[in-house]
Amino acid sequence: MDGVVIVGILLGTLVFLIRTFLPSLFTVNQNERAVMTSFGKAQRIGNHTTLEDPISDKLRAEERERYTYPVVRVIQPGGPYIKMPWQKVYKTQVSIQTVSLAFDPENPKMNQNGTVLEAVTKDQLNTELKGQIRYKVSESNLYAYLFGIKNPIVHIMGYFHSVLRERIANFEAPQKTGTGTDTAQPIDATTTAGISINDLRKNLRDINEHMDIECASSAARYGVVLDASLITAIDPPNEVENALAAINTAYNQVSSDISVAQAAADQKIVQSKRAVEIETLKAQAETEPLNSLALQLTALKNSGPTALDTYLRYVHLGLFANAQKAIVEVKQ
Repeated sequence: MDGVVIVGILLGTLVFLIRTFLPSLFTVNQNERAVMTSFGKAQRIGNHTTLEDPISDKLRAEERERYTYPVVRVIQPGGPYIKMPWQKVYKTQVSIQTVSLAFDPENPKMNQNGTVLEAVTKDQLNTELKGQIRYKVSESNLYAYLFGIKNPIVHIMGYFHSVLRERIANFEAPQKTGTGTDTAQPIDATTTAGISINDLRKNLRDINEHMDIECASSAARYGVVLDASLITAIDPPNEVENALAAINTAYNQVSSDISVAQAAADQKIVQSKRAVEIETLKAQAETEPLNSLALQLTALKNSGPTALDTYLRYVHLGLFANAQKAIVEVKQ
């Protein structure tokens, strides 16, 4: 009986250990990072905060106190790892995610099922924005993503939408600088009150770059890195599209006519310059022998009082030698 009791105790102990510690083993996948808590408190690295990390460099001075988070120990991919019963593991994916820029995490049916974001321009024109944004969880600020904010994606999308709408509402096309023909270009006919849908379309790259700069502090704010924003289309309402198309067609025609006229004028100027150069060379060719002859005659005159007469006599003789007939004046 004693042996049976001992075996039962051993089996019970073994079952207890298996049921207690086997669930305590966990692994972390390659696209994941994990944070462990003990009695609900995340394991921290000393007293370090995110203000010491470069991700906080983009925060304004008044924001640094508000967005201060502790630096926690990040469990890297691998395993198996062991956790105690009083510990809990929080995992999150750190791979890049892509969503529509109109996506609303709280209500996916908003913004035409998350496909179009509406914004108002400076001249009170409603526009429809389409595109994508790429984001990923910041490994340097997992505390904010896991514990500091209830729903970080809601915050980051709301922040992105507010910055983008503010940019559209205050956007002004950069002024072109230049000299010569650049200053003679016609003004865009679609521009009204300093802003137009064409200005926005022609400066998509500037708008995207502005969004990247303005959202560079999102990692320090919400623990989410905005990897890139790509606004692909800015469209006016349907009732305005046809009018803008007609205006653009007329403007393009005017620009084409002006370009053709400028090309013709430039060609005529070049031809006139060449004609002047040709006539100048002809005149120089005609005067050069005369100038050379004048120099020779001057040199002969300076060489002696009879040199010039002798030269003229030999010239006359040469003329008589080549002439077929000669008319001689006879004095009566």
